[in-house]
Amino acid sequence: MKPVVIHDPTLRDGQHAVRHQLGLTALRRYAEAADAARIPVVEVGHGNGLGASSLQVGPAAASDDEMLSTVREALRHSRMGTFMLPGWGTSDDLRRAIAHGIDVFRIGVHATETSLAERHLGFLRDAGAEAHCVLMMSHMASPEELAEQAAQAVGYGAQAVGIMDSAGHFLPPDVTARISAIVEAVETTPVIFHGHNNLGMAVANSVAAADAGALIIDGCARGFGAGAGNTQLEVLVPVLERSGFATGIDLYALLDAADLAERELMPAPPVTASMSIVSGLAGVFSGFKHRVVELSAAAAVDPRDVFFELGRRQAIAGQEDLIVDVVAELSGSKTDG
Repeated sequence: MKPVVIHDPTLRDGQHAVRHQLGLTALRRYAEAADAARIPVVEVGHGNGLGASSLQVGPAAASDDEMLSTVREALRHSRMGTFMLPGWGTSDDLRRAIAHGIDVFRIGVHATETSLAERHLGFLRDAGAEAHCVLMMSHMASPEELAEQAAQAVGYGAQAVGIMDSAGHFLPPDVTARISAIVEAVETTPVIFHGHNNLGMAVANSVAAADAGALIIDGCARGFGAGAGNTQLEVLVPVLERSGFATGIDLYALLDAADLAERELMPAPPVTASMSIVSGLAGVFSGFKHRVVELSAAAAVDPRDVFFELGRRQAIAGQEDLIVDVVAELSGSKTDG
């Protein structure tokens, strides 16, 4: 059995699905259940990471300090992780998170912009903290480009590096090519894969990543996440085990945690609905879904056209204002026609 480490961002990425409104009781309850299942790393925070609670991407129900301290108290076996995007979070946010006992930090950057992580990875390295770097919207870069960016992140101090299929765009051969290239480029540094389920491929893509040498795989309870959701954790773990990978996770306790998550964290589990499929095909971040649907309905524009136009423009997370422009232009074209 080949070991893989499971990271569970249910209490961070799942926030996107409920507009960042998970309360402290819900955080504590799920963290306790995940800890009982011996999930190695439980990630917590605003969906967009430390320092991101704002009117632009949505205020959280609780502060970063409250979320981190609540989950820290609930974890006896699992390590605690958190996430930060440069531009939202700062070194001060990292410093406070260290004081709360964060075990694993992830710095997220666009797939071709690793240099933006240099300052924060260096800060964490100097502080003696475990720091990872994840390349987002990774379908926008070739395997060779991703390998180069990953090696650059390791040079900055990343102790693990990998990719997020942020738009749920990949098929297994896409993942195999990218993970294989990164594994070769970074040699002994662990490689990460984080999938989204827009095309129903998240579990298959995650297994492909593990087969290609990824040592850290992400999954969320019931796939809790933006749009069609993330890799479904309680499916991922037994499938990996059947495929020859050891996770060290207690299956029954994991299933209990997933049941609790469905009851207490989400109105309903994510589904691979029409808009999610279109966003995956278009290669657009799943978190745009609510805004695209709302603005399109108000302007009587087909939201599928909006997604494909956003994909053509290579829109990335943080460019939500571009949705307004695209809807306005499509609405104008419709009127002119």
